Amino acid sequence: MNRYLIDRVTRHLIQLLVGLVVALILIFLGYLIWQGRHQVTWTFLTTSSEVGLGIRDQLFNSLYLLVLTLLLSFPIALGSAVALTIYAKQNIFTRLAQMAIEVLSSLPSIIVGLFGFLFLVLKVGLGFSVLSGAIALTFFNLPILTQSMILALKNVPTSRLEAGISLGVSQWHVLLKVIIPEAIPGIISGIVLSAGRVFGEAAALIYTAGQSAPQLDYHNWNIFSANSFLNPLRPAETLAVHIWKVNTENIGIDADKISRGAIVILVVVVLLFNFLARRLSNYLQQKNGGR
Repeated sequence: MNRYLIDRVTRHLIQLLVGLVVALILIFLGYLIWQGRHQVTWTFLTTSSEVGLGIRDQLFNSLYLLVLTLLLSFPIALGSAVALTIYAKQNIFTRLAQMAIEVLSSLPSIIVGLFGFLFLVLKVGLGFSVLSGAIALTFFNLPILTQSMILALKNVPTSRLEAGISLGVSQWHVLLKVIIPEAIPGIISGIVLSAGRVFGEAAALIYTAGQSAPQLDYHNWNIFSANSFLNPLRPAETLAVHIWKVNTENIGIDADKISRGAIVILVVVVLLFNFLARRLSNYLQQKNGGR
């Protein structure tokens, strides 16, 4: 058979497979959004589930847990990535650290949740709380975030570091002023993509953050108050956990409507995270390229 014909057939087959994957994703997302489109209203977003059919508190809890998780995991992930990429020599300890990251990234989230329940909730005594959930999600998020940062740092040419050191500049200064700024697009992409993964997590939070959403006072800024929205030691049912709870317990005749509307919000937020990651990455790459 003519090699040009084989090339055309192969190319069209690959395009067909890509189109099929895209079509399946669009059908899946379109179906979910179409089913819950009528439920998503301003009242649905701003009403508490305690007094109505809203998801206000669950949506806030998801965002609050996301912020705390990123605050905990970002410095650890960045420090680990810098240590393994720039400073660490290739030896048995480095390979063990990399293997540990890979193993932790492959653990099912339910295992992380059970660890959080046994250690954080029971042993440490944090109970079902925002803090327990954030720490559990840090274990869940850390391997993926570290790997994305390692990849971003490795994409920076080693000649940058070598040139700086040859000019008498310290390794730390070159890292801080040259390597990390150049790796920022990849780092930001990793953060935003991992944020979408954390936002939609449910299994790890069922056993750590809890399945209840107490009435919150959004005017109470005292973090030690039981009904303060900023209290890190209160239970916090997230949006993903709320969807699971509503569908499994079949709470009331409107359970189906609530779950459909909550699924739409969850899908839209995760899509926004992915879109934001691409936009930020492209913008920062163009900005760095124009220097």
